[in-house]
Amino acid sequence: MTQQPQEGFARSMGDAQEWMKAVQERLQINDNTQGPRAALEARLRETEKICQLEPEGRVKVDMVLRAAEALLACCHEDQKPEILTRLRDVKAQWEETVTYMTHCHSRIEWVWLHWSEYLLARDEFYRWFQKMTVVLEPPVELQLGLKEKRWQLSHAQVLLQNVDNQATLLDRLLEEAASLFNRIGDPSVDEAAQKKLKAEYDAVKTKAQNRVDLLEQVTQEHEHFQLSVDEFQLWLKAVVERVHGCMGRKCRLSTKDRLSALQDIASDFPRGEESLRRLEEQAGGVIQSSSPLGAEKITRELEEMRNVLEKLRALWEGEEGRLRGLLWSREAYEQQRRQLEAELAEFRKGLQRLAEEDLEPAAKAGTQDELVARWRLYSATRAALAAEEPRVDRLQARLKELIVFPEDPQPLAGSVVSAIQEHQSMKAKSSRLRNAAGVDLWRHFQRPLQELQLWRALAQRIVDVTASLPDPPSIHTFLPQIEAALAESSRLKEELTMLQLKKDLLGGIFGQERATALLEQVATSVRDRDLLHNRLLQRKSKLQSSLAQHKDFGDAFDPLQRRLSDLQIRVRAENGLQRDLPGKQAQLSRLQGLQEEGLDLGVQMEAMRPLVQGNSHHQHRMDQLSSDHQTLHRSLEDLVDTCRQSVREHCTFSHEVLELRQWISMLTQKLEAHRVDTGPWDAQSREVDVEKLLDEFPAKEAQLPLIEARGRLVMEKSSPEGAAVVQKELQELVESWGALRLLRGSLLSLIRNRQLQRMEVDSGKKLIFTNNIPKTGFLITPMDLIFRHHRQTNVLQEEEDSCEDFSQLLRSFEHWLQVDNSKLVRIIAMRNATAKDLRTRETKLQELEARVPEGQHLFENLLRLRPARGSSDKLEDLRYRWMLYKSKLKDSGHLRTQNSPGEPTGFQKKTSSPFGRRERRTPQARSDVSATPYS
Repeated sequence: MTQQPQEGFARSMGDAQEWMKAVQERLQINDNTQGPRAALEARLRETEKICQLEPEGRVKVDMVLRAAEALLACCHEDQKPEILTRLRDVKAQWEETVTYMTHCHSRIEWVWLHWSEYLLARDEFYRWFQKMTVVLEPPVELQLGLKEKRWQLSHAQVLLQNVDNQATLLDRLLEEAASLFNRIGDPSVDEAAQKKLKAEYDAVKTKAQNRVDLLEQVTQEHEHFQLSVDEFQLWLKAVVERVHGCMGRKCRLSTKDRLSALQDIASDFPRGEESLRRLEEQAGGVIQSSSPLGAEKITRELEEMRNVLEKLRALWEGEEGRLRGLLWSREAYEQQRRQLEAELAEFRKGLQRLAEEDLEPAAKAGTQDELVARWRLYSATRAALAAEEPRVDRLQARLKELIVFPEDPQPLAGSVVSAIQEHQSMKAKSSRLRNAAGVDLWRHFQRPLQELQLWRALAQRIVDVTASLPDPPSIHTFLPQIEAALAESSRLKEELTMLQLKKDLLGGIFGQERATALLEQVATSVRDRDLLHNRLLQRKSKLQSSLAQHKDFGDAFDPLQRRLSDLQIRVRAENGLQRDLPGKQAQLSRLQGLQEEGLDLGVQMEAMRPLVQGNSHHQHRMDQLSSDHQTLHRSLEDLVDTCRQSVREHCTFSHEVLELRQWISMLTQKLEAHRVDTGPWDAQSREVDVEKLLDEFPAKEAQLPLIEARGRLVMEKSSPEGAAVVQKELQELVESWGALRLLRGSLLSLIRNRQLQRMEVDSGKKLIFTNNIPKTGFLITPMDLIFRHHRQTNVLQEEEDSCEDFSQLLRSFEHWLQVDNSKLVRIIAMRNATAKDLRTRETKLQELEARVPEGQHLFENLLRLRPARGSSDKLEDLRYRWMLYKSKLKDSGHLRTQNSPGEPTGFQKKTSSPFGRRERRTPQARSDVSATPYS
């Protein structure tokens, strides 16, 4: 019973497989884009015929399906898996055959249309080339004037602009020719044809550019000449008006003003002559580039301007000679008088300025600095008055010259004599005061020497008297006198030493000879003082040794005990916490001073050891004092060590806090600058900048707890007030850190938002990709060409740096496309058994459509980073796969509402074929489609 269905299934399957095998063999024969245009068109027609056989194949597949259904209905259960397996193989082979038919015909049709559009564009370019060659062939014509030359230049610039505008079309043609040659290999678009096209365009552009350059030079030369002519005529008109204003009875100017005006006019004549000469030189080149009538007009204008200038010069010379004789005598006197008055005024001003310094002292100077300042003031005044002596001589000479003129110079002469007398009086007064100040300084510098003489006599008498003293009372009487003499000796030596260091000052005041003598006297006195000072020291040491022999233990022990008690009290006073770092440093300094005093006390105690020998009571008291001293010494050492450690920790804490605050402030400023920047954002580069700025953020964040721990240690070793200050500093630091973290998060969020906005903009472009080619062909817009020109320039500059990025991005996009394409194939193969399955399928398709902008963004980055050489075939193949994927995704969207539940989507009848007819599209859609092959 199953024999007949089984034979029918086998027969229908064999027919379908033979049909598909024959179609694939025919497709393999025609699947080639190389060769001449006629062969390509023949293959296109052949593939179109093959595509038209799709219904026949579908009928054969449907027959297989019906035969399979009949066989499955009556066969045994163990035969059904084998039948279903063969059925799936037939379906897969049919899907592969249909896809191959579509791909092969689409590829050949795409290349054929591409070639057609290129030929149309090339023919249009050659028509323009022939037209432009005819226009640029005649030589440049000579024009009458500037206006005509400007018209001629404007026309040439329009032609050059037309030529420049064709550069984008030429670049497009060359690019399309190279692309076609890689696909078809036809000699009409090989490299030689491209070079010939480029050479012809360059020749036309060179002609147009040369014409524009020549006309620009001619026009600019004429413009400069015309501008110079206009300026000279304006100047000439102004000079004529000024000369007429200085002549005739209607002129109300004085003789002096007339002559001054004529002199001003005369100063302009050389400039006018030079301007006219330059005009004549410029006219030579302008005449050569002008027509005969234009050259005659220029020559006539130059002759007229020269005649007017010569008449003006003759008129000026006669009038100037008449006025100059009248004004010579009066002008000479006025000039001499003005010069004398000006110099006299300046001389009086200098004398007044010196008089305001109040040379007479208000009180007698006491200190050395006051005496030196006063002497320098008098010396400066005397030098300033001496510098005015040449001016006095000039005033006298000018007064003698002024007396020669007939005018009466008596008032001015009186003023000159009065000023000279005032100068002589001030000069004498300044010399007197300077000498008096020098005498006072000499007395001041002699005073230490005089005091040294008195001290030396007194010290010598003390040395002689204390040569042999009988008892301790006498020693107690003279020992303070010796100490006072030694203190006075030290003071005198300090004054004499300071005097020896003032060699330059002494030389400037008293002269080198007197200063040298004074310094020698000081040196001798210092040597004598040193000898006597040493004798006093020896005598003091001798007296103290004699006094120690008669001194009682109690008299020596009590001061040491009191000093130790005082040290203990002062040490206990220092055993307290300080508020801040300066207080701790001061406390450390005081403790170190106490430690030094303790060491000095120990030395004195050791010096008393010989006085307690043989007396057990004194020995016990001394041992007890030494024990207390040792205890105090150890306590001081502990306090110094503790204080030093506290200062060190506080210094470290302050330094770390200050460093972290500065880092937070710096980073905050830079991040704020990034955040408030409203210019165009490149999210990737901005992310790199922010990451560089935040590289140290983790390390600083780890440092913050350490600083807080160190701050707690500082607080433990500070007073309550100081601990509150440290706590406040830590709180402010933590608040600053929190604000920095918020700013960091805000900036990173802003970068992510900008990235999302860019993705939304890319997805909003709504590019439509399909296998249908619009009837208008591929649109080539100027903006596309400009964009591609800039992009190619940038790629050439960064080609070596971007090769690695291009390869990585190519692999990423291939992986992305493979994953999404697999998802799409699985979605298409789904069975819509229920409405839920249909909704699931629609949801998955929407998810894939939502990912299209991401893929488009990756593909555009791939095109932007593609190298100038290599990878073209692989990139073109990837471009074709991307177009095919978007076409399948779009067609799957059209079939959402046409599929019925329970029917496999892969074998439904299509309402329209993507190659059967062309769809009507808006201009925007056409632009999007045309941009696809050249994205």
